[in-house]
Amino acid sequence: MQEESHNMKIDNRSFEIVEEFKHLGATLTNQNSFQEEIKSSLNSGNDSYHLMQNLLSSSLLSKNLKIKICRTIILPVVLYGCGNWSRILKEERRLRVFENWVLRRIFGPRTDKVTGKWRKLYNEELNDLYSSPNVFRMIKSRKMRWVGHVARIGEMRGLYWVLVGKPKGKRRLGRPRCRWEDNIKMYLKEVGYESMDWIELAQYRDRWRALVNAVMNLRVP
Repeated sequence: MQEESHNMKIDNRSFEIVEEFKHLGATLTNQNSFQEEIKSSLNSGNDSYHLMQNLLSSSLLSKNLKIKICRTIILPVVLYGCGNWSRILKEERRLRVFENWVLRRIFGPRTDKVTGKWRKLYNEELNDLYSSPNVFRMIKSRKMRWVGHVARIGEMRGLYWVLVGKPKGKRRLGRPRCRWEDNIKMYLKEVGYESMDWIELAQYRDRWRALVNAVMNLRVP
């Protein structure tokens, strides 16, 4: 009886129930909450930006080179472990605010046509200037790549059953939390594949890679 209260079974496999654990450096909780994890990532990204600040504000470097610095040094720090995150709109907005904050320092201010004074770039102007996929799209593509890998490793691996298994027992009353799998179905719906079995679809590596690229490069917020 004591063992049942501290373990759960998924398809004849037993897993210890814990409040949180580390996976590839990211903290996963039993409440499916990533607020603290994303907050920590933003703090790390802020530290990374300040280390690169002199380069990003230098007039000797082109804007394209500064964008490469942002995408290869700063954003990977912020997005580390993002493949585990469930969709959290409030936290995603914070990530986008951080990205726009860095981009405004790369592109600099603009002269207002009406007042003639310097002003910050609006979000729409940043979208026009920044042709690369935004932070939302990068998160989605990383989730898609990861789930494709897990779907293809097959039934002999425990990770596969953690993804597709159905835990026994009843869930709590109320609206269910957004599951990680729900994110994948939402992303596929964006590119017109909502009716497809995503596990079967992921078995075709080239086709799945094309879907990952489609999700990443879709030009919507």
